[in-house]
Amino acid sequence: MKKIIFITGTRADYGKIKSIILKLQSTTKFKVFLYITGMHNLKMYGSTYHEIIKDKIKNIKRLNNQKPFDPMDKIFSKTTLQFSTYIKNIKPDMIFVHGDRVEALACAIVGLLNNIKIGHIEGGELSGTVDEMIRHSISKISNFHFVTNKIAKKRLLQMGEKNSSIFIIGSPDVDIILKKNLPDISKARKRYGVKFLNYSIGILHPVTTDLKNLKKNSTIFVNSIIKSKKNYILLFPNNDSGHSIILNAYNKLKSNPKIKIFNSIRFEYFLTFLKNADFIIGNSSSGIVEAPYYGTPCFNLGNRQENRASLESVINSPFLEKNILKIIKKYELKRFHKISHFGSGNSDKKFINILFKEKTIWDEINQKYFKEI
Repeated sequence: MKKIIFITGTRADYGKIKSIILKLQSTTKFKVFLYITGMHNLKMYGSTYHEIIKDKIKNIKRLNNQKPFDPMDKIFSKTTLQFSTYIKNIKPDMIFVHGDRVEALACAIVGLLNNIKIGHIEGGELSGTVDEMIRHSISKISNFHFVTNKIAKKRLLQMGEKNSSIFIIGSPDVDIILKKNLPDISKARKRYGVKFLNYSIGILHPVTTDLKNLKKNSTIFVNSIIKSKKNYILLFPNNDSGHSIILNAYNKLKSNPKIKIFNSIRFEYFLTFLKNADFIIGNSSSGIVEAPYYGTPCFNLGNRQENRASLESVINSPFLEKNILKIIKKYELKRFHKISHFGSGNSDKKFINILFKEKTIWDEINQKYFKEI
């Protein structure tokens, strides 16, 4: 029986690997472990590890790698030390990490230095700022890559990765996006106390490579949604450096009856809100990856998602209040054609078939070599 460890640090990445874990743990060929760290364990972000426990995931281990407002380098070092101790007991055959978070990088490095195979989910994407550099670093450390599309695969080939180590499965969260049994909007409203019928979603994350402009941009974001006079569901930023600046800007919104602020929303319920929203505004990848599957307009601000994907439903704008309000007025009620840029579903089945059928996954030596183009 092969031992596999999955890493989760946020609500977003857990939503993308949950279906894979549930299916794998029901097999007799694999013993699956889930290492829970990062924002899941922070009360200010809703202690979302509770949601994982409700899903009946087996063999979970929670480790707190941070306190609120810890810098990213300190989070990295804590994760490295804690995960190193954890794997000594498990002795896994493979470690799976997702995306571009600092916890994923730390765990990948631990795996590398302990000669353990590493699988990277959603490498080859462009995600802007320090996230993109972290994502590409994880890809270079990883032995196998589970990517969303041919474009992502091409980028990995440019980075010297072997063609035989890259598998196109689509984005695992598309499996959930396309589910027919998502909660209906009335159930979502009731669960989260959202009383207004028409609303939009706002998510602003810090741009860690441009912190000098974060206070100004956060103020522009807040003022723009106030002046638009629309209803909003607003989510906390992630816990990257600078998130306290955004949270301070949100203080201006706390008594506004047209705005509901949440530290976290369960992924399936978030998708329901997104599907029924007038638009999503800010700089979250949700506007680039998930929203287009519902035809929901995305008003993407700044350069955090620069070059991520050129899609019809994504309208880009700098942090200029006049420009933002103009875009809201023009596109607030428009619906776009639904697209499938990041896959068409069944990613979990494709993923599991690869683990079962691809002999190279388990037999290939861990030593990597740069593949010249």
